[in-house]
Amino acid sequence: MQLEDIRDLVREDLQSLDRTILDRLASDVVLVNQVANYIIAGGGKRLSPLLVVLGARACGYEGGRHVEAAAIVEFIHTATLLHDDVVDSSELRRGKDTANSVFGNEASVLVGDFLYSRAFQMITQVGRDRVLETLANATNVIAEGEVLQLMNCGDPDTTEDRYLDVIRRKTAMLFEAGTRIAAILAEQPREIEDALAEYGQRLGVAFQLVDDVLDYRGDTDEMGKNMGDDLAEGKPTLPLILTMHKGDDDVRGDIRKAIENGGDGVDDEQIKAAIGASGGLDNAYEMAQQEATAAIEALSALPDTPFRTALESLALIAVERSS
Repeated sequence: MQLEDIRDLVREDLQSLDRTILDRLASDVVLVNQVANYIIAGGGKRLSPLLVVLGARACGYEGGRHVEAAAIVEFIHTATLLHDDVVDSSELRRGKDTANSVFGNEASVLVGDFLYSRAFQMITQVGRDRVLETLANATNVIAEGEVLQLMNCGDPDTTEDRYLDVIRRKTAMLFEAGTRIAAILAEQPREIEDALAEYGQRLGVAFQLVDDVLDYRGDTDEMGKNMGDDLAEGKPTLPLILTMHKGDDDVRGDIRKAIENGGDGVDDEQIKAAIGASGGLDNAYEMAQQEATAAIEALSALPDTPFRTALESLALIAVERSS
């Protein structure tokens, strides 16, 4: 299935999701509305809320709370993006100027806080203690991931394990939480809940690994962000870490300098060439494919339905994409 086929499968749910997001974004404070609507309307894949909707339907859920839960997940995700862009001093996201570039850092951080608090207001209306517990734990783990990534920035001795710990917390945790609450809403046994959670975790890792590969291999227009941003921010992502292990002394020295100085004083194109020649990009992509395969295998615990097929297809799309 292609992405449009998947969306068509849950078209009514996604339309209801759009209405819910617009309704719940409303605030008496004008600047909150401006910033929140700017980033929400900025497009994006909306993969996290799509996982909630598909996961619930794959479990046979026939109620409407999954749409509210999907909106909550989208608000948490959007809040993390607002904060991320401030921390990273990013200027471009989804092909548009970032909210912090347009409205300033202060407004972006505070509206991110608004989205977090609005999400937890909405959780109380879902009326499930385990949904609250799952999302509360997830937001805490995501925050820890952000701090760990900050600690890794500028550190050329960051290991593969430390890097993977960050992306499991920072990116994959929300995928895992979204798929888990889908099973909780459908009142599925723990076996199914854990299977969907593993699917979400594996998919999140695969998705981030591909993002890190595309930072060196992608196209700025397609990605909607500046290529090489990770290097400019001194982030030791997996392609860099793997190249450090395989490259010669000169390559290792150049990469150490690039990570320590945020790309200053080094030839970006030379670094990119070294990453490609070392097999760092190919190895990182292979790991992403392995995670996607494991995600699909986790779904074997679910009934064979079009919704399960859609989840399987999303795992393939996550690693085959070019943006």
